[in-house]
Amino acid sequence: MGEALLSRLLAQELYRSDEVLVSEPQAKRREFLVQEYGVQVTSDNRATVAASDVLLLAIKPQIFEAVTTELLEGNAKVSQRQESQPVVVSILAGVSLSQLEAAFGTQPVIRAMPNTPATVGAGITAIASGKTVTPHHVEQAKAIFQAVGEVVEVPESLMDAVTGLSGSGPAYVAIMIEALADGGVAAGLPRAIASKLALSTVLGTAQLLQQSELHPAELKDRVTSPGGTTIAGVSQLERAGFRSALIEAVLAAKTRSVQLGQ
Repeated sequence: MGEALLSRLLAQELYRSDEVLVSEPQAKRREFLVQEYGVQVTSDNRATVAASDVLLLAIKPQIFEAVTTELLEGNAKVSQRQESQPVVVSILAGVSLSQLEAAFGTQPVIRAMPNTPATVGAGITAIASGKTVTPHHVEQAKAIFQAVGEVVEVPESLMDAVTGLSGSGPAYVAIMIEALADGGVAAGLPRAIASKLALSTVLGTAQLLQQSELHPAELKDRVTSPGGTTIAGVSQLERAGFRSALIEAVLAAKTRSVQLGQ
C-alpha cells in the first residue's frame, strides 16, 4: 500500500521525487525504489522526521512500538531546531488514535484505512483525526489519499467497521468473482470466458450503481423478471445464506481489527 501511494503521488505530481524520503530496512528494496521512482531512501527511521511535513506510517502493526521509538528519537532532535512537527498519517490496521497519540504526544495524528484498489487509483480511504489535528492537516491527508481514489471522514469509533467493510472487502469481492467464474465453468463455459464474464459483470454492475445512484435492491428488482432465470438464482443465494455470509464476514473482520489494536 505504501508503494501504491508513492507511485500515484508521483504520477499525479502532488510531490516531486526529490521531495520524498522513504525509510526501508532492506537494501534491495531501497535500490528498487531509487531506480523505479527516483526518491530519496534511508535505512534510518529517525531521518524521516527531519525531512517531513507529512510522516506516513505504512508498516505492520506488530512493529509499531519499535518504529515509533526510533521516530521519537528523531523527533527529539528536530524539535530542538524547529517549532512545527510533521503530521503523522497512519494506515496501520487496528492501531487507534489513542495509541498513536500516546506514542507521538502532542504531534498531530490522523488514522487512515485505504484499500487495495488504491493500487489502480480506484480505492476508497476513511480518515479519522486526532485531537491536535488542524483543517490544514486534514487537507494534507485528503490530498494524499485522493491521489488513489475517494476519501471519507468518519469518527474514530467507526474505523474498525471501515476495516471490516472496505479494508477487507476486496477479498470478499474477489472470492465472489472467482465463484461466479466457477459457476460458469460448471454450467459448461470455458474457464477464460467464464472469468472474463464474471469480472466484467461485477465491474459493470458497480459502475452502473455508482453512476445511476440506484439502490442495489432496485437494480436487483429491475433484473429479476417474474418466473425468470434471475429469480431462480437469487432464490438459491438466499437459501445458501449469501447475504448473511457477507454480513458475518464484515463483522468478523471488524472484530479482528479491534483485537489487533489491543
